Amino acid sequence: MFLNPEEIIKELNLDEGMIVADFGCGAGFYSIPAARLVGSSGRVYALDVRKEALDVVRSQSRQARLLNIETIRANLEELHGSSIKDQAVDRVIISNILFQVDQKTELIAEAYRILKPRGLVMVVEWEKGAGISVPPSANLVSKETAAELFISSGFTTEKEFSAGSHHYGLIFRKP
Repeated sequence: MFLNPEEIIKELNLDEGMIVADFGCGAGFYSIPAARLVGSSGRVYALDVRKEALDVVRSQSRQARLLNIETIRANLEELHGSSIKDQAVDRVIISNILFQVDQKTELIAEAYRILKPRGLVMVVEWEKGAGISVPPSANLVSKETAAELFISSGFTTEKEFSAGSHHYGLIFRKP
């Protein structure tokens, strides 16, 4: 199994009314199931640097009649790059983007800034040595390195979970 977003998202214990930020949302892989879980009283911020990805999310959310997704074109590698207010979200999803960004500590700092106290961030990334060639393993961020980056940025480790055969999953909490 590669990734099952509906199963993976359960690890975040999303409730009705929560506010979620999906960093590097792509085609809405997590944004759509998260929007269903937080319901009409909740909100999902789908953030991506690519306009075409946000267009896909908007189209999918309309098709699914989900009115609680807001798409934001964002440079998440800089502080305040999301344009979300400080301590405004309950959960942040960071999936398959750490290997792509140069400014990892800035991305993590942005997640920390927008999370409410006791908020959670879920990290899902390609496992090194998964036996597949995409993305190049030189770019991959190991589970240990990811944990070091988040802990050194002020997060505490909440748990590790199975994210499929080629990925690892970690959840961190903002104190």
